[in-house]
Amino acid sequence: MNGPQFRQLLKPWILPIAMVMGFLCHNLIGYVSFLTQWLIFLMLFITFCRIDPKEIRLSPMLFMLLTVQVIGALLLYFAISPLSTDVAQGVFICVFCPTATAAPVITAALGGSLPRVVAYSLLSNITVAILAAPLLAAIGGSAIGIIDSGLLIGAKVFPLIIIPLIAALALRAVSPKVHRAVGSRQALSFYLWAVAIIIAVGNSVEFILREPASKIPEIILIAVAAGAVCFLQFFIGRRIGARYGDKVSAGQGLGQKNTVLAIWFALTYLNPIASVGPAAYIAWQNTLNSYLLYRHQKNTVIKRS
Repeated sequence: MNGPQFRQLLKPWILPIAMVMGFLCHNLIGYVSFLTQWLIFLMLFITFCRIDPKEIRLSPMLFMLLTVQVIGALLLYFAISPLSTDVAQGVFICVFCPTATAAPVITAALGGSLPRVVAYSLLSNITVAILAAPLLAAIGGSAIGIIDSGLLIGAKVFPLIIIPLIAALALRAVSPKVHRAVGSRQALSFYLWAVAIIIAVGNSVEFILREPASKIPEIILIAVAAGAVCFLQFFIGRRIGARYGDKVSAGQGLGQKNTVLAIWFALTYLNPIASVGPAAYIAWQNTLNSYLLYRHQKNTVIKRS
């Protein structure tokens, strides 16, 4: 077995290994948490170097996904809040938060349309940056004013997406050869994402361990609810994508979430225990992505043989 074959065999197991490492090393994660922003920047920069800006277009599929993301989050919140406000907030933030910055990385690994998922990632993140302040203020009753909230959220969201995009476009203009070389290193983005998962899981475990024992039943309920909406969003996204011949991009666009941002939203604007939702979502979405990678690799091998 040569190197490329071994890497292909290992790929479906990278995400579970990363989650286990994050769990086992949670007490050490605080020392490397500062790397998260740099990992996200590098992942997106490499991914954007593969994209021709002319290929990024808005389409009806993207607006259908966005409708599910925003309206679906509100409907679920109002349906669940009479039973439990904390669970409702945890579910809301798992649906409302924007597409993960790593969604293009996984989409590329699964053979989906990179321009489509990048376009939806931009649309999703910009929409959340605009709507988050008034919606979170209404749901969480935060003492932070809407204008201040909007500025805080914009400062969190826009740099994660816009700066890597500008850097990739600048490199394309200055040195097309280097731009092509960077764009051809898509496999590196996948492994950078695995490192980011180790940090995210470790931080989530640390947070949950700090919760009092009396909160365990509620923590379990929120975590289970997060799993339900995780699988539901991937399912709905793939059903919408099937209409346009691109189940992978639509499923990843709607289902794979920026959980780091969602946890920050919950801790800043909602009841802090609601952050258990996106913390658990990390495990759910990466377990599902591991299965999708395994199935994609298996199907690829069958087609080749």
